[in-house]
Amino acid sequence: MPQTLVLELTAMAHGGSALGRHEGRVIFVPYAIPGERVRVELVEEHQRWARARLLEVLQPSPYRVQPPCPYFGQDKCGGCQWQHIDYEEQLRLKVQVMADQLQRIGGLEVAVEEPIGAEEPWSYLNYTQFYVTQDGHLGYPTTDGRDVIPVEECYIIEPLIDDLWMALDMYWPQLYRLSLRCGTATGELMAVFELDHYEDFDIEVDFPVSCVLLLADGDTAVLMGEPHFREVVAGREYRISAASAFHVNSGGAEALVEVVRGFLAPAGDETLLDLYSSVGLFGLALAGEVGHVVAVEADAGAAADFEHNARDLANAEVRQGEIREVLAGIQEPVQLLVLDPPLAGAGQAVIEQVVRLEPARIAYVSADPASLARDARHLVDGGYRLERLQPVDLYPQTFHIGSVALFVRER
Repeated sequence: MPQTLVLELTAMAHGGSALGRHEGRVIFVPYAIPGERVRVELVEEHQRWARARLLEVLQPSPYRVQPPCPYFGQDKCGGCQWQHIDYEEQLRLKVQVMADQLQRIGGLEVAVEEPIGAEEPWSYLNYTQFYVTQDGHLGYPTTDGRDVIPVEECYIIEPLIDDLWMALDMYWPQLYRLSLRCGTATGELMAVFELDHYEDFDIEVDFPVSCVLLLADGDTAVLMGEPHFREVVAGREYRISAASAFHVNSGGAEALVEVVRGFLAPAGDETLLDLYSSVGLFGLALAGEVGHVVAVEADAGAAADFEHNARDLANAEVRQGEIREVLAGIQEPVQLLVLDPPLAGAGQAVIEQVVRLEPARIAYVSADPASLARDARHLVDGGYRLERLQPVDLYPQTFHIGSVALFVRER
């Protein structure tokens, strides 16, 4: 018989659960809010911590709101974790979690700046990824990741994506995964199909959309339209191919560009190194304000997109290959550096190469405060000072936290 407890919740943990304590153990409670008194059932127990299921909110937080989505909650869609929290409180909690992770993991104290919130905390995702239920319908993974729940609407995707989803509503017995992408400024649409087994695959849609089949070896086959779509951010157009990474919140991407520009403060003649450049969001946005842009990107398709997007710029180049290996070959002086690593962060080996190059200022774009804290520790140990940290809320209604950190080389 699982143990039930009454807890006073005191803080928000990285990962989206509120936490309380009982007999020396930390108890993590999803779908709760700090300050609440709750009754819970323990579902996973360890010596120092446990995970619980929320049974009843005995004393609700003043920041608790009614989630609009019928698929939100325990044992339902796992895409959102914080629809039950007032948006302004979401921002405050994200700042708290970010500061806690930097101190706890990186041993760093920094005054986290006021977050840049989303102008529209709903209907913002320019990318979504569906899986297929056993009976062939589209849905999202459940909160435990063990199943797929069929859904008929999503409150955080762009209306363009929603329209495309409705137009593609059909039976998908051979489909493993479907990714829908859009350019919010251009209106261009893309559907990327992944099959669980290969067979002839035909599709008909009665409005313009690029349909691409992503093969098991990473290659793509165009079923309809172009192998890419276009987006405009901060006045610059970017071609984005089916497998190329791009920020999933176009308005948030524009805010990131402005923060990176302000943090790096280019004077006009520097060499800017753009690591994990993908299609060139940061490097190309700043190309007109520096002397030379050197982008480094591991994915060949994204590097090709960068070259296309830089075709009007004589001072921008991309070097394609594994990030650490390409970095090791760079010998020219670098004054400014921006990096936008994946969720897991850059890692010590890449950071060591960054430190070797001794750029005066580094703008680190992060989607995860834990990996930022680990990399920040390596940068500080390598002679840098964490000077500023600006949260940018790229993912409203979720626990995910975007930010830009400024590191300045100590002289």
